[in-house]
Amino acid sequence: MINVYNYVLDTLADWELGYVTAELNSGQYFKKDSELVSIKTVGATKESIVTKGGMTVIPDMEVDEMILNSSSVLLLPGADTWDDPKHAPIVEKAKELLKCGGTVGAICGATTVLAEAGILDKRLHTSNSLEYLKMFCPNYDGEIYYRDEKAIVDGNLITASSGGGLLFARTIIEKLDLFSEDTLEAWYNYFDTSDAKYFYDLLQTLEK
Repeated sequence: MINVYNYVLDTLADWELGYVTAELNSGQYFKKDSELVSIKTVGATKESIVTKGGMTVIPDMEVDEMILNSSSVLLLPGADTWDDPKHAPIVEKAKELLKCGGTVGAICGATTVLAEAGILDKRLHTSNSLEYLKMFCPNYDGEIYYRDEKAIVDGNLITASSGGGLLFARTIIEKLDLFSEDTLEAWYNYFDTSDAKYFYDLLQTLEK
């Protein structure tokens, strides 16, 4: 069982995790021998949060209820409220999860809290820009490991820019080995180009 924890906080950028959470939760394109996936929302408390799109989300659990092991995945979205001290525990959980071999995915504003905590100092990573990290993270010391890409993987850490939600999703799905190679390629190409050809290719991969 793969336990996926989607951290939720006020002003969460709905679109950044939309592709990946929809596919992980629905399993509609999973290959037949893929592992089962459980996806839960996690909050600093169990009080409801409101996303940037105005959606109200009530977290399934609090941070200390998470199960951390090599099959666990933590997804950290962009938001305008990451500087609130109440989110410090999830950053510590991210550190613990990386140490035990689990996967951490951070996109947009979430990369700033990882950078400030030193998690990006010795790992390849990306964000909205290098200047963005240096502006908002005075303790950041990972400039030589920064790459100007939409999404990048370094071991069990995945980072992405605010415009990299689709590639972020592809990278996570690929790392968890949930789609066949043909399905993942067709899925990504369809959403990347909107060319109907790839949608039919996607359906054909499911018939094989």
